[in-house]
Amino acid sequence: MAVQKLPVAKAINLSLRTAMENDSKVLVMGEDVGKLGGVFRVTDGLQKDFGEDRVIDTPLAESGIVGTAIGLALRGYRPVVEIQFDGFVFPAYDQIVTQLAKMHARALGKIKLPVVIRIPYGGGIGAVEHHSESPEALFAHVAGLKCVSPSNAADAYWMMQQAIESDDPVIFFEPKRRYWDKAEVDPSAIPAPLHSAKIARQGSGLTLAAYGPMVKVCLEAAAAAEEEGNSLEVVDLRSMSPIDFDTLQRSVVKTRRLVLVHEAPVFLGTGAEIAARITERCFYHLEAPVLRVGGFHAPYPPARLEDEYLPNLDRVLDAVDRALAY
Repeated sequence: MAVQKLPVAKAINLSLRTAMENDSKVLVMGEDVGKLGGVFRVTDGLQKDFGEDRVIDTPLAESGIVGTAIGLALRGYRPVVEIQFDGFVFPAYDQIVTQLAKMHARALGKIKLPVVIRIPYGGGIGAVEHHSESPEALFAHVAGLKCVSPSNAADAYWMMQQAIESDDPVIFFEPKRRYWDKAEVDPSAIPAPLHSAKIARQGSGLTLAAYGPMVKVCLEAAAAAEEEGNSLEVVDLRSMSPIDFDTLQRSVVKTRRLVLVHEAPVFLGTGAEIAARITERCFYHLEAPVLRVGGFHAPYPPARLEDEYLPNLDRVLDAVDRALAY
């Protein structure tokens, strides 16, 4: 298959298609994923090509969707479940946390649940309440779940296939405002391990670390900082559980400063755990405290105010300036 320049949504669609062609046990299910192709058209055309038995339009019942996926996984299938929007996942939280995450340990390793739960998450699309949240910390905290988030089309393509191949449940957070960002996808490439971080931009004076939608903002911040003579390294974490602390540590040992960026509220966000762990690992290398940039500890605001809520270039650069001032 030739290299293609695809938006993130199309890359995920191609990845799902490839997985379904390679394994007849892979199923896609969720609200409006079939005839409509999903509200973001990520599953567009899959039901037409694979049939209603493998691409299943479900009722509006997230708990039932995930519960059914667990049952299918117990019977040898590999369900890929779509939660239509981030804020809709909570009716299914009990199934995810008390059943999906625990079954492998409960069965002393004899049972595996290869379920992928796709969650379009984050803001930036001008949506109403319950459509722009970033709940990743609530899932990363739960032992037994893997949590990942691609930032670009190439990673979206490969990480989805790796998630489907995993025998453990994976929460796949899709940055919805990046669905239309294009990048080259090479289906013949050798992908990095699913939970490995990547150096998205080399630098020497400070490390910016992010995942999902904020990687692009960090790359823009690094480009802006370069014009002022500051060299910033950008680490795309890609995985929130487990976290590739080794790659991040190597970067911080080199740059001696770290700023963490995510859309979710700073208070008890994933950045808090990363900051604590890197401080422990790099205490004698750090020349400034680890700083965090994220959303405010408040409900996600109406669309008119979301630009004030979301971390942006100025807020990231302000944290960079504060770190460099030490």
